[in-house]
Amino acid sequence: MTQTQLNNFKQRLLKLQKGLHELEEEFAQSGDTVILDQNSVGRLSRIDAMQSQQMSLEASRRREMLADSIEGGLRRIESGTFGFCFYCEEAIDIKRLDADPTYTRCIKCTD
Repeated sequence: MTQTQLNNFKQRLLKLQKGLHELEEEFAQSGDTVILDQNSVGRLSRIDAMQSQQMSLEASRRREMLADSIEGGLRRIESGTFGFCFYCEEAIDIKRLDADPTYTRCIKCTD
């Protein structure tokens, strides 16, 4: 892999990281505690609010997992191991990395 390709992957990862931070800040309030006062909110509305809260929390967990993958990709770029499979240590196809630069395994080792 060329230095230009590595720089391009680094820029993509940094852009993804920035976007995730912005999303997390935007949706931070949606995980707030649901008020259980039935006088101000009906039971069905409360259930809907609780479901929305859980969906928001799950989305946040997924963003956190993606953030960890992005951090790992950036660390691998810095250490010189980016683009190599964790299992067989062979080079990961550039097309696979183009699809998702957070991949850590080659196509043979994904099974």
